[in-house]
Amino acid sequence: MDFNLTAEEEAFRQEVRQFLADKLPPAEERGEGFIWEWWKAIREKRWIGFSWPTEVTGGGASIMQQFILKEELLKARAPLLGSDYTGLHWVGPAIIQFGSDEQKAEYISEILDSKSIWCTGYSEPDVGSDLASLQCRAVRDGDEYVVNGQKIWTTLAHLARRIFLMVRTDTKGESKHDGITCLLVPMDTPGIEVRPIKAMTTGGMAHMLNEVFFTDVRVPEKFRLGAEGQGWEIVCSALQSERSGISEVNRHESALDDLIDLARRSQRGGKPAIEDGQVRQTLGSFEARIEAMRLNGMRALTSQLRGDLHPSQASINKLHNCDLLVEMSDLAMQLLGCSAPYVSGSDAVIDGGRWQNGALSWPATVVGGGTPNVQRNIIAERFLGLPKD
Repeated sequence: MDFNLTAEEEAFRQEVRQFLADKLPPAEERGEGFIWEWWKAIREKRWIGFSWPTEVTGGGASIMQQFILKEELLKARAPLLGSDYTGLHWVGPAIIQFGSDEQKAEYISEILDSKSIWCTGYSEPDVGSDLASLQCRAVRDGDEYVVNGQKIWTTLAHLARRIFLMVRTDTKGESKHDGITCLLVPMDTPGIEVRPIKAMTTGGMAHMLNEVFFTDVRVPEKFRLGAEGQGWEIVCSALQSERSGISEVNRHESALDDLIDLARRSQRGGKPAIEDGQVRQTLGSFEARIEAMRLNGMRALTSQLRGDLHPSQASINKLHNCDLLVEMSDLAMQLLGCSAPYVSGSDAVIDGGRWQNGALSWPATVVGGGTPNVQRNIIAERFLGLPKD
């Protein structure tokens, strides 16, 4: 593993840093229209969809350029690249890989120009991590599919313009993975009903999660992504895109810096908590684990550069990410103790309530993209080659 950048790669790093110095004001100086100006500026650089082919107006960047850009943006605590996280991270890549020319022309530019909001129709009331057992049906009727069923825990379904929907078109396959098809469905199609699910925390929104009901929803064949029955291959590719990379390492490094600062400002036994041996030991273990996560990510990056990346490697850092998120949130709540209220709008709330919000919202990150048990199974079976029995 060579940690040194080439001259061209170092020049690109400096380009990104200069751009951030010119275009990214401090958080407290970002006004109401800042985010749209930000998205416009980075779109002009083709840094939204930076890894996507130039044929679809993406950046066509190398793997190392993608890594450098993400690393510098996270270090600078810059906003997200584009408005449509779902569209950018797995819907768009799936359309590029499996979509028709007409689908690429219709959907890709909207995602890159921050004009779209996608949601994903995966989980069902009796189907969570075992996605292959989904039962939402789509029955062929001429050149249309008629969809009936339900999805649950659908993030932003109440705001989304389209849903990346997994349905069962065949119940006679030898495996439950057979007969699954992907449909790209407009959310204003008659027969779709969205009901909110109230959660413990919503990041400042009224709610994020929803139930979605489909009653005789007619979807034209042109909205099918890939071939009929190819849905499992498509969803596996999409989830792998979601889990890939080592960007979470940079987020954890920033979070650890903030956690250390919180320990300096908190009291334990009448002294700054940072002086407590147990607190220092816990913070030290976080630092060591983040470094291990970084090195594992660099190993995966090296494999990717050599063209021999094993897809299951991403599951290792997904597990690390979940464990760290939970334990760092737990320490933050211990540091806050009973002296930190969580009342919206109250001046008494420490750091705007971010620590309480993080402690309440970790289940979404831990479960999203596959639960820890799913990740352990992937590592055991596909990476280590252990038997299922």
